[in-house]
Amino acid sequence: MTIELGILISIASIFVAGIGVFIAYLTYQSRKSNTTKNDTKESAELKAGLDYIRKGVDDIRIDLRSNEKQMGVMGERLTRVEESSKQAHKRIDNIEKGE
Repeated sequence: MTIELGILISIASIFVAGIGVFIAYLTYQSRKSNTTKNDTKESAELKAGLDYIRKGVDDIRIDLRSNEKQMGVMGERLTRVEESSKQAHKRIDNIEKGE
């Protein structure tokens, strides 16, 4: 009867070891799946952040072009005002000399 008891304990040990290996495998698969989900989520968040930054940079470029055009217009107007001022000073000088 001792031999049968030893065989029974051996079979039970193998069964428990098999269950342990099976549980370890399931845990590995679960963690692998969670890791994949987390990596995917982080990747999606990163992509969304990059898209947001890209849109912001595009908006800044558009604003910069608009400001450059405005600066060009202002430069032209300033040049005209300076020319007009120069002519006005000449007229004032002529009036002062005539008095």
